[in-house]
Amino acid sequence: MVKVEEKVKELHRKPEFVRNMGIIAHIDHGKTTLSDSLLAGAGMLSMEKAGTVLKTDTLEEEQQRGITIQSTGVSMIHNVEEHDYLINLIDTPGHVDFGGEVTRALRAVDGALVLVCAVEGAMPQTETVLKQALKERVKPVLFINKVDRLIKELKLTPKSMQERFIKMINQVNKIIKDNAPKELKEKWQVSVQKGTVVFGTAIHKWALSYTVMKEKGINFKEVLDTYAEGDPEAIVKLSNKSPVHEVILNMVAKHLPNPIEAQKLRVPAIWPGDLKSEIGKSLINCNPDGPLVFCVTKIFIDPQAGEISFGRVFSGKLKHGDEVWLNKRKTKARNQQVFVMVLDKRHNIDEVPAGNTAGVIGLKNSTSGETVSDEEITPFESIKHIFDPVVTKSIEAKDPKNLVKLIQTLKDIEKEDPTMKTEINDETGEHLISGLGELHLEIIEHKIERDKNIPIVTSPPIVVYRETVNKKSVKEEGKSPNKHNKFYFIVESMPREWYDLLVSGDVKDGEVRKKDKDLIERLIEFGIPRNDAKRLRSIYKRNMLFDMSSGIVQIGEVILMIIQGFKQVMDAGMLAREPCEGIIVRIMDMKLHEDAIHRGPAQVLPAVRQGIRACFLSADASLLEPVQARRIDAPIKYTGTLSKLVQSRRGQLLEMNQEMESVTVMAKLPVANAFGFTSDLRSATEGRGVWFLVDSKFEPVPKDLQDEVVKKIKNRKGLKSKKP
Repeated sequence: MVKVEEKVKELHRKPEFVRNMGIIAHIDHGKTTLSDSLLAGAGMLSMEKAGTVLKTDTLEEEQQRGITIQSTGVSMIHNVEEHDYLINLIDTPGHVDFGGEVTRALRAVDGALVLVCAVEGAMPQTETVLKQALKERVKPVLFINKVDRLIKELKLTPKSMQERFIKMINQVNKIIKDNAPKELKEKWQVSVQKGTVVFGTAIHKWALSYTVMKEKGINFKEVLDTYAEGDPEAIVKLSNKSPVHEVILNMVAKHLPNPIEAQKLRVPAIWPGDLKSEIGKSLINCNPDGPLVFCVTKIFIDPQAGEISFGRVFSGKLKHGDEVWLNKRKTKARNQQVFVMVLDKRHNIDEVPAGNTAGVIGLKNSTSGETVSDEEITPFESIKHIFDPVVTKSIEAKDPKNLVKLIQTLKDIEKEDPTMKTEINDETGEHLISGLGELHLEIIEHKIERDKNIPIVTSPPIVVYRETVNKKSVKEEGKSPNKHNKFYFIVESMPREWYDLLVSGDVKDGEVRKKDKDLIERLIEFGIPRNDAKRLRSIYKRNMLFDMSSGIVQIGEVILMIIQGFKQVMDAGMLAREPCEGIIVRIMDMKLHEDAIHRGPAQVLPAVRQGIRACFLSADASLLEPVQARRIDAPIKYTGTLSKLVQSRRGQLLEMNQEMESVTVMAKLPVANAFGFTSDLRSATEGRGVWFLVDSKFEPVPKDLQDEVVKKIKNRKGLKSKKP
């Protein structure tokens, strides 16, 4: 490893020969199998074992289940045209429940190798992760994997194969065109002729590209003849003639951007600071001699070393022993060790310059998305995950003496996986964990019981609901306990365009001040009237607070308390104390006591909460439930069965398409009725039906069910069941 370490150090200082890339795809399309071949090509694994050891699946849970659960980084060296390239590769999960791992990994890379199965094509999760990559301005290239299945299983002719390939490439290019930044929509289209598309079979270790076919004189007829022979030795010869690792990594080196090129495109999209400042210029130019800026994208908790932070150096050098500033935590820390990751092994290094990925020990209490620098700076945009946690369970230790250990374990897991949320329910004292799906929570439970050795008891899954209003309320008064302060509010439903803007993440949560002119102008561009944009005071969890009052002398002294009261109501609505979204609250007027001692938090907060909650009564408060759009694939003979299965769970059929002997159903299912759907689908289709998540959003609970659902939530929370 000494020689490789020295080579890595040397290439760290040559960013033009560095490629930071992630492998992204739908589940079971072959990412980890391909990673094995790439590692073998770099001399990190024997070629005979590649594709079977699944080296980047480092967790025992991953090996047992045959799925990737967490992203894994590895640095490797690859030679192209007598130049050594440092490839910093991250293998990411394909299951939607672990999509947060993909999102965080994409912040660290500049290019994405998109894997598509030659039989299944671009599936829902492929589209989801590719959209996320494009949002982060990560350039895609394409590998169409499992080509052998077209020959052996579907027995396609060369012409039929060509038609299928064109269809898949067009599928991917449509996603790119629909989601890439305007200036990159055409430039980033993948193309066989440009060399940004590769065909092959990772498990058999061969691949072809337009360049390779021209240089080596190989064509698809030779591939077809090889498989027609049925001789394993012939396939080995094909893989020796055109090895998958060589073809893929050549494409990566030639067509994915180096950090200097990438950061010019990426920094303006992911860093909201002043691009003309010293820091801004250093970030855009990937300057290794500039101020340090390191973005943490993943946290590991190591039993011996403690917290390990992995991420990307965007500017300056991450040095062993340096004191640094954590911008979100607002605290100092020290780099106790700096290292590069090679699978599950750490190799210490003195410094890592801009443009490279690295790990560091010592950034205690940092979180995923943390911006680390020499001194306080504008942090990177928060890493926005694709879907919100919608499934919750209560959890408790079987033995009360393990309670403290359980709380610490939950905190550690939340650091490692920010898509998991934990909270303590004040009414019941129970611990709640929320995740993206049943499998996500199941993995967390296993981690607590098996890895941390804490026996636990969990409840059946609980659905996370939201509260909203459907119309404008009358003006309501909130009076302080001492009767000396009065606040007047109106609550109304948020226009759909405004709500979509908040969901998109283009406008972030936070207080809005009158001097935030850039933000105000952006809101006006997005269609919010100028008068409203200028009076906006807070954005919180897809809700907005506007100050429509005028002539209030002491408003500057109470506005922060009003914002705090607004947040408290948005965290727990009137119907069932569930979080609110899609609500506009307007401060219409206020009457304040002249003496500041009579308008402190103990007076203002109750008055604000009372006033806003009173508005809910005349604003037609209603409950929203999470609803998932799912794609269901099965043999055509089960079409009627699928229809009954969806409708029996309060689902709605959106469309149904038949292709050859298969049927694809698009359906909407309320999450509350979707538990156990996987096993029911398998039973109904004799194990041949599968489903994939396409989208997730909140929709109104049917009026005839709302009272019953509210009652169940209140009973679970131990709240009084009388109506507000």
